[in-house]
Amino acid sequence: MPKTKTKKCAAKRFSKTGTGKLKRNHMGGSHILTNKNRKQKRKLRSQDIVDKSDMKRIIPFI
Repeated sequence: MPKTKTKKCAAKRFSKTGTGKLKRNHMGGSHILTNKNRKQKRKLRSQDIVDKSDMKRIIPFI
């Protein structure tokens, strides 16, 4: 059985940490920022860890 190809859309959105977890960016921080308050925009800048149940779906494509 051949190897699964890397999905480039997934590879650009997720990155692995040193312990093997996946980092992701928050959605909604690229446009229409005038309607969002300062606290919300500050939280969107930070990165988050992907949930364990979702990692099983994403890891084969990275």
